[in-house]
Amino acid sequence: MAIRVLLLAGALLAFACSHGATASDPSHLQDFCVADKTSPVRVNGLACKAAKEVVVEDFYFSGLHVAGNTTNKQGSAVTAVNVAQIGGLNTMGVSLVRIDYAPFGLNPPHTHPRSTEILTVLEGCLHVGFVTSNPENKHFEKVLNKGDVFVFPKGLVHYQYNNRTTGAVAIAALSSQNPGVITIANAVFGAEPSIPAGITTKAFQVEKSTVDWIQAQF
Repeated sequence: MAIRVLLLAGALLAFACSHGATASDPSHLQDFCVADKTSPVRVNGLACKAAKEVVVEDFYFSGLHVAGNTTNKQGSAVTAVNVAQIGGLNTMGVSLVRIDYAPFGLNPPHTHPRSTEILTVLEGCLHVGFVTSNPENKHFEKVLNKGDVFVFPKGLVHYQYNNRTTGAVAIAALSSQNPGVITIANAVFGAEPSIPAGITTKAFQVEKSTVDWIQAQF
């Protein structure tokens, strides 16, 4: 009898351990966790506002109908709607952006370290693409017209270029409340303090004068 009890206990323990190792919590454990931006608590995300303090405006944003200002060197503007704009996105794992492009405007090569992106062209035409990781570095590219949709996998370098003489508009959904963005040129040549010239010249196989010129642009 004692042996049967031990065997049963062992089987139950093994079952619990195997399921505990593979199970995980859902993305959120309550109806919502509106971000308390005043809280000193630092977690992987933002602390929750007390439920009794939550108001309807915590789930609302207005402004995506307004075109972004594209009068800059790149000729593009991103209007973000993430947890910084809508506290109710906290723990929800989703956000979006509007991107405006001037004629021949560029959203330069960049990555989202925490998010996959799905982009829809609302107006105009875009030449888009992304590059896979080393060592293949395969370039996938496509010309998109109004109503077309394209996916940029999480963490991969990607871009959008308006190759027309008229403006373009796109909207993109991202699989993170705070996807982050790393613009490649800004990160490499606009770092503060600067990456030592000996590193950048060797990495890009160019003269220091070339690196100095590029850094001056940022």
